[in-house]
Amino acid sequence: MGRYSASVCRLCRREKIKLFLKGSRCYSPKCAIEKREYAPGMHGQARQQKLSDYGVQLREKQKVKRIYGLMEKQFKFYFKNASRSKGVTGVALLVTLERRLDNVIYRLGLAASRAEARQVVGHGHVVVNGHSVNIPSFQVSAGDKIELIGSDKMKERFKILAEQTKDQASAEWLTADLPNLKASVNRLPQRSDVKMPIQEQLIVELYSK
Repeated sequence: MGRYSASVCRLCRREKIKLFLKGSRCYSPKCAIEKREYAPGMHGQARQQKLSDYGVQLREKQKVKRIYGLMEKQFKFYFKNASRSKGVTGVALLVTLERRLDNVIYRLGLAASRAEARQVVGHGHVVVNGHSVNIPSFQVSAGDKIELIGSDKMKERFKILAEQTKDQASAEWLTADLPNLKASVNRLPQRSDVKMPIQEQLIVELYSK
């Protein structure tokens, strides 16, 4: 699967909001948004024109894609599934994205970013209900038990990360036992559990054209 490999700080500047793609750097004065609040590129400071309705919808979709680290094809797949489900399409989309295993590891504070969480999962360090899972897009369910495994060195790294991220907003739908590198899923996430400023209805309008 293709992955974005350029500077992720450019993505935050393009969306004019912190997407928290760079771990601890996003909370420091080194954050690109803190330094330059304009779009990247040599003409970034000149890009002040008003967006059309389509442009606003497109930027919202791009923002959510970048928050969760998805490519267009994968994001569209999630949207199609959400549109077939019962309930509000936009909410169903966000709930599905929140249930991704890499997002769960990030929300538990066991990785500094979702990209790092994706590596943790992909390298086989996550066990769900006693079974090793190395698929970042794996959907967790209520009642699932999660555990991180690895060498003593890796476990120590996870604990250090948990200590570094302890002040970040925790997910109420998850219960973490960080000293033992274990966690459980209390319930499925709800719309109120998504703390990023997302207007999902704009994405629905974009794909409904």
